[in-house]
Amino acid sequence: MTKEELFSLEKKNIDFEAQKKAKAHWDEISKPLDGLGDFEKVVTRILSILGEERISLKKALVVMISDNGIVEENVSQCGQENTLKVAHLMGEKRSSACMMSEYLGVHCVPVDIGIASDEEIEGVLNKKVCFGTKNFLKEAAMSEDEVLSAIEVGIDMVRTLKDDGYNIIATGEMGIGNTTTSTALLSALTSTNPDEVTGRGAGLNDEGLKRKIQVINEGLKKHKLINMDINKENAFNALRAVGGADIASMTGVFLGGAIYGVPIVIDGLISAVSALLADIFLDGGRDYMIPSHSGREKGVELILNRLSLKSFINGDMALGEGTGALMLLGELDLIFHYFNNAVTFNSASIEKYERHE
Repeated sequence: MTKEELFSLEKKNIDFEAQKKAKAHWDEISKPLDGLGDFEKVVTRILSILGEERISLKKALVVMISDNGIVEENVSQCGQENTLKVAHLMGEKRSSACMMSEYLGVHCVPVDIGIASDEEIEGVLNKKVCFGTKNFLKEAAMSEDEVLSAIEVGIDMVRTLKDDGYNIIATGEMGIGNTTTSTALLSALTSTNPDEVTGRGAGLNDEGLKRKIQVINEGLKKHKLINMDINKENAFNALRAVGGADIASMTGVFLGGAIYGVPIVIDGLISAVSALLADIFLDGGRDYMIPSHSGREKGVELILNRLSLKSFINGDMALGEGTGALMLLGELDLIFHYFNNAVTFNSASIEKYERHE
């Protein structure tokens, strides 16, 4: 993929006829009109993306795993070696996300997109584009080719999963230091002061948080990302300069959702930043995104507001790996079962509610 190809991607059209039929079916179900609120709307959105009147969810979670060179600057509570350790747990299906996925019947796909190790990890898909990113205080985190390759991996994952019958995909990530890269990108893409949106990640103390904010500020200044115009070229340069391979590849997953007509579930901060990038690269990409939770990191709600999306869960979560997105998948399973099988006014011989506009 070239930058020109990235910037000229086209999305699949939303099926407004499927949307209309879904709304009509909700009104036929024996309950107060709009009684399930936002959950009625999300079912309708998903069906309009897929172009279906009824579906059963076949769910997948893609977890992008990558190391970040910025950990050299003491922005994380633990060391880079933990990325590899957790990747092994994912390969063994013993990580947090893998255990939740098993319970929910979700196909979990951990992907090595940039672990700083040449070790082949059993159970982890090797799509490595780099051995960890560079320290963005010293140089750009990634090369142009690395960014484009990572994005292409994400797009291809959606195509492959759709071909295998999966009709909704959740996004997850794992990589020590990635709340620093994602917050730097958030600040650049929204012209927000890092002091206002930088969180504690996996548990930084006050001194660690102060250092993290300092590093982000220095990185933004070094790469001239303060108060920049928001366009495709500048967003790409920001991703290359201070981003991560996990963010780039998840951006590809969100782009793939728009290209192939598959709803993609946003998880926490890192996932949300990727969603924002995808919407910049492909206008209207947000129409294929389903938000899950607000999360503990301050920037999530800021991004969702920019995308005109509203989260379903407010659980003060900060685990990552796609765990918040998985929780929403569980809720969606419930609501789709109800939508597909609920008693209608007609079948129960109950007088139907009339909608008054």
